[in-house]
Amino acid sequence: MPADLPPVDTQRRHAMLHHLKCYPLILPLACFFLVSCKLTPTPSGMVLIPGGEFTMGSDAPDAYPNERPAHRVKVAPFFLDTHDVTNADFAAFVKATGYVTIAERPVDWEEMKTQVPPGTPKPPADVLAPGSLVFRQTKGPVDLRDMSAWWHWTNGASWSHPDGPGSTIAGKENHPVVQIAWKDANAYAAWAGKRLPTEAEWEFAAAGGKSGNRYPWGNEERPAGKFMLNRWTGHFPDLNDELDRFAGTSPVGSFPANGYGLYDMGGNVWNWCSDIYRADTFAERTTSQGVCCDPSGPTSPLGEKMMPGDPSPPDVPGIERRVIKGGSFLCHPDYCESYRITARRGSPPDTGTSHIGFRCAKDAAPAK
Repeated sequence: MPADLPPVDTQRRHAMLHHLKCYPLILPLACFFLVSCKLTPTPSGMVLIPGGEFTMGSDAPDAYPNERPAHRVKVAPFFLDTHDVTNADFAAFVKATGYVTIAERPVDWEEMKTQVPPGTPKPPADVLAPGSLVFRQTKGPVDLRDMSAWWHWTNGASWSHPDGPGSTIAGKENHPVVQIAWKDANAYAAWAGKRLPTEAEWEFAAAGGKSGNRYPWGNEERPAGKFMLNRWTGHFPDLNDELDRFAGTSPVGSFPANGYGLYDMGGNVWNWCSDIYRADTFAERTTSQGVCCDPSGPTSPLGEKMMPGDPSPPDVPGIERRVIKGGSFLCHPDYCESYRITARRGSPPDTGTSHIGFRCAKDAAPAK
């Protein structure tokens, strides 16, 4: 034993005395720490996402311009639904509240005028009748730059009749609800005591606790030849060979969960996020120094710098769009591959489609 240190027993006595003297101070601080760090219990159907710092966006050569530049972001712990809100979930909401979705209401032409080029004539009355956008498989190959070849405004399409009059969700109670506008998703979330996740929260959760992965399950699209998501298989948009077992939406949980126990963070249906969409969000965010903490997106769509290659360009400058993440059953590796973790798009908040749904988040605030 070095000569400058007291015997072991003497060291132990000194340490014990020191701890006894500090005990009145340490105990209250320890109790405060334990109480203040104890989070609210995990709600049913949700998982705790621990939060942390991660790289958001991508500088990969094949990333879209709106995903660049990659930058460091930190998010606080939060809860997230393990799966998309289902038809059964939404039906319970409608039954309890009598809520009428936007697709079930006549189109407000005065509001619609602000979303189309100036001078656009008022559509016929039947076009302004309640309805939504429905995907229709084409009869043969088409120009992929013309989305009107497969998207059709359909009167009578809604969450309970997702493909239009005569269609039904009977037997699809555990499929994700679709034909839901962003405003409808917010109404459901408020009723459930939840909220929509921010884009940063969603992207952090999709990674499943791992960094640098291309997809929620890893870097290989089909590990060992196995389909890990519901996406378009075949030739888009005219031939779906259903190699993944599904032609449209699939029951939630049909494919493996990611590292956090979340299902369908890639494919099946897009997920609404709370953020306003702008192609230049990341470019503007990185003008400030340091890590961005809990970003909630731009405060306004106005002032957006147009970005060549933006997959969701505005029809009218300054029009509001909201972020959607995750891709859908219509994504194909040769067309959009938007089931990549960093892929992002924007969609009008008052419009539902056949391939957009949502899941809810909730603050993981310290328990009181």
